[in-house]
Amino acid sequence: MKLIIQIPCLNEAETIDITLKALPREVEGFDSVEWLIIDDGSTDNTVEIARANGVDHVVSHLHNRGLAHGFLTGLNACIALGADVIVNTDADNQYCADDISIITKPVVEKKADYVIGARPISDIEHFSPIKKMLQKLGSWVVRCASNTDIPDAPSGFRAISRDAAMRMNVFNSYTYTLETIIQAGQKNMAITSVPVRVNEDLRPSRLVSSIPAYIQRSIFTIVRIFAIYKPFQFFMSMAAIIFSLGLLIGLRFLYYFITGDGNGHIQSVILSGVLLGMGLQTGLIAFVADLIGSNRKLLEQIQFIQRKQGDLAANSSDTDADQ
Repeated sequence: MKLIIQIPCLNEAETIDITLKALPREVEGFDSVEWLIIDDGSTDNTVEIARANGVDHVVSHLHNRGLAHGFLTGLNACIALGADVIVNTDADNQYCADDISIITKPVVEKKADYVIGARPISDIEHFSPIKKMLQKLGSWVVRCASNTDIPDAPSGFRAISRDAAMRMNVFNSYTYTLETIIQAGQKNMAITSVPVRVNEDLRPSRLVSSIPAYIQRSIFTIVRIFAIYKPFQFFMSMAAIIFSLGLLIGLRFLYYFITGDGNGHIQSVILSGVLLGMGLQTGLIAFVADLIGSNRKLLEQIQFIQRKQGDLAANSSDTDADQ
């Protein structure tokens, strides 16, 4: 079995050598261990330092495309390189590399397709209270949307089987962490979590430029996740709220009308009619969104089948060549 450890990188010249020196070349359950970095448009000498430290593969974006695209590019490259299991870790050496054997063990033993390394969030000193709260909020949202029980959904330290990697798609350009767990849950993958250790902070997080920006992006990501993966519930909940407001205002007008004081509340009739109409339209959107979501699932299944067929064809060609 082949393990490939992938590391998304953007101007990581100051930390990539520390990260690579900590990575193992032997992991229990694997015949070979290779390293791959995804250069997401770096303008420093990240790639040169990585090559000097023995990295096996480098895939590059001509310009910065974001962490989510870098993660997906890495998965596709690892699949093409014949990885049976893929480990994703950060270039800032946040995660303890000695725990790679821990997160890959459930995949090797066929007990899981997707393993998330759970950090001790409450004990990490360089995380602010607001960041800790948002980390836990994001994990709660993911648990609700995916029907999984992952305590640290934003963790980037994870092990993925080959089949699971073939099923992955990322629509969010900001981060892949929450979205891929929801996909795994909705696609009935075997997903689990194991506790892992973290190292000292080497640099500030690139995803948290400021607390207000982080809050704004986190809220947007959470709302978008619900809209994409729970479209019927998302839009029907909005429809129910809007329709209920319109109904309450309409009942209020009827009360005044019956008691003989309806002439001064004609605005309530107009507002009630508008809200009731908006509620009905949003309810119809819920059904349309649900149909679109079902179509997306079918397209993703077709994509997976095509990838598997290509994989089988490649393996068959290799077998014929060996003979």
